[in-house]
Amino acid sequence: MSADPAKPGLVRLNPDTVAPPGMYSQGVVAPAAGRWLHISGQVGVRRDGSIPEDFKGQAQCAWTNLVAVLEAAGMTVADLVKVNSYLTDRSQHPQFSPIRAKFLGDARPASTLVIVAALARPEYLVEIEAVACRA
Repeated sequence: MSADPAKPGLVRLNPDTVAPPGMYSQGVVAPAAGRWLHISGQVGVRRDGSIPEDFKGQAQCAWTNLVAVLEAAGMTVADLVKVNSYLTDRSQHPQFSPIRAKFLGDARPASTLVIVAALARPEYLVEIEAVACRA
């Protein structure tokens, strides 16, 4: 266990008994008394309702939307405890990782990435949901 100096109250778990993680934590312990935010799946839809045609544009838009929800709650990506990402095309994973890294910076939430057959609408290529906690 290691306390997160940037976020008092959050403890990032990366035990020596499992493979070391990449840009995430194996687990995150957050205080029960914190302010919890559950963020619905964010897709690549701009405020005006338009949808970027390419994967990169949709991924950037989905992350921008997720960060906007965090900011509306007075939080940042450092408050993220868990992120689930859903891609409809496995070949897009190499494009997704650097976009994710740009938005998360040094934040290391627990993380899952799943390749799915489809999302709610056929034009959606990526969806990202998250849970955040501020102690």
